[in-house]
This record gives sequence, structure tokens and C-alpha cells, in this order.
Amino acid sequence: MRVISGTLKGRPLKAVPGSGTRPTTDKVKESIFNMLGPYFDGGTGLDLFAGSGGLGIEALSRGLDSVIFVDRDAKAFQTIKANLEDCQLLDQSEVYRNEATRALKAIVKREIVFDYIFLDPPYKQQKLQQLLEFIDEHKLLNESGYVMCEHGSEITLEESTGRLRKVREETYGIIRISIFSRGMNEESH
Repeated sequence: MRVISGTLKGRPLKAVPGSGTRPTTDKVKESIFNMLGPYFDGGTGLDLFAGSGGLGIEALSRGLDSVIFVDRDAKAFQTIKANLEDCQLLDQSEVYRNEATRALKAIVKREIVFDYIFLDPPYKQQKLQQLLEFIDEHKLLNESGYVMCEHGSEITLEESTGRLRKVREETYGIIRISIFSRGMNEESH
């Protein structure tokens, strides 16, 4: 695992020990960022099922100002912190060991709104629809922001959830990426 592009291009990343997490492949990661950026002029991100932190670190490398990383697994939490330290990104990030819904409720209390939200939950426990509903209901995404969902290719997410509209969907073997944006400010892809 490594950072693909940006200021930290080529920097190796530690994987979470054990088989509890599944890192996003370089090919899929590159595709995600080609759909979203590929580079950013600042902004904030949330990496909600962060695993090793690869998606959020990639986003920081490509120009986001700050990212909040959340994972409930202790090994993942330690791996994210180690990767952020290795990449010298601790001052641009916050890391929390928490369950996703609880973390979102804490974010609501802090009144944080994001430009990019990365949702890559374990494929077996898909709660993406409920998470999208929560993000929409609590207005956690900026007007021009995007939510990226990584899920199994057998799952098709609804075209819209509240004000969130699916603007892009790509399938890579057993993986599907669905990208949502608020309202109709985005031309259809």
C-alpha cells in the first residue's frame, strides 16, 4: 500500500494487521480520485471507516486541508495514527476510535460540514443507505461536496437520498463506487 499521487506520492502505508480490513486497491483508489478531483484546492474530509487511513491520506496528499479519520477497530486506530505520523500529517488530521453512527452524532454536535466524505464500510455490514440519510438529514456535506461510497458490486444504492443525488457509479470487478452530490449543481456524468 502506498500514496498514489500528490505531495506524498510513493509514500508507503502500513496495512492494518489481520484480515479485519480490506484496503482499497491502487486501481480503485486512482479511479475514485479521478472522479472526485483528482486534486483539491483545500477543503475538509471525513474518512469514516478509515481502516489504515489510505483514502483520507490520499486526499490530504492531493490537497485537502484536513481530514477526520474514524474507525472502531483498535488495530486500525493504531495503524492510522502510525501512517499519519510517518507522513507528517498529524497536524492536518484528527483520529477517533468510534463506531460510525456515534462518530457522526459527535460531528453533528461540533457542527462540522465536509467537502468530501469517504464511506468504505465492511461489505458484509452495509449500512450505506442509513449513513447517507443521516449525512443528508444533518447537512454534513457542503453544497459542492461529494460522498464516495465503496461497496460490493452486487449492491445498487438508491439514485437519491434526500438532497443527495448519485452523480456517478463505476464497477471494478467485485467493487462498486457510487458518488453522491447535493442538489442539481453537478452536471450528470
